[in-house]
Amino acid sequence: MSDNKSLRVLFCMGINQNFMDAPREEQLDVWAAFGEMWNGIHDMKGVEVIGNMDDDQSMVGPSAGYPWTTYLLADVINYDTVVACCNLFRSTAVGEGPYKLWRYAKVEARIGRELIVQRA
Repeated sequence: MSDNKSLRVLFCMGINQNFMDAPREEQLDVWAAFGEMWNGIHDMKGVEVIGNMDDDQSMVGPSAGYPWTTYLLADVINYDTVVACCNLFRSTAVGEGPYKLWRYAKVEARIGRELIVQRA
C-alpha cells in the first residue's frame, strides 16, 4: 500500500438545539450557511466527494452524536485538508449576525482508508 493514498473520510454532521430554538428567519440563515459550508467542502482542492446520506427522517431532533443528522463521504488528499473542511464550521458566517455555523451544528471527521474486499 502506498503512503500517497487519499484518506477516506466520513464527515458526521449534527444539528444542535440552538438551531431548533432559533426563529424561522434565523433557521433559514443557518440553512444558507450550511449550504455554503457543504459546497465549500465539495469545492475544496484535494477533496473528492463520493456521496452523502441524510438521516433526518428517521432521526428527529438535535444530534449531539450518533446518530448524526447527515453524513458526507469523501476521499481527501491529507489530514490538513480534513482539518480545513472541519474549520468551515468555525469560519462560515450565519446571516448578518455575530455567529458562525458551529453555534448551530457540529462535525466529527472519521478518518480511515478504502476497504478493498477481494472476490473469490
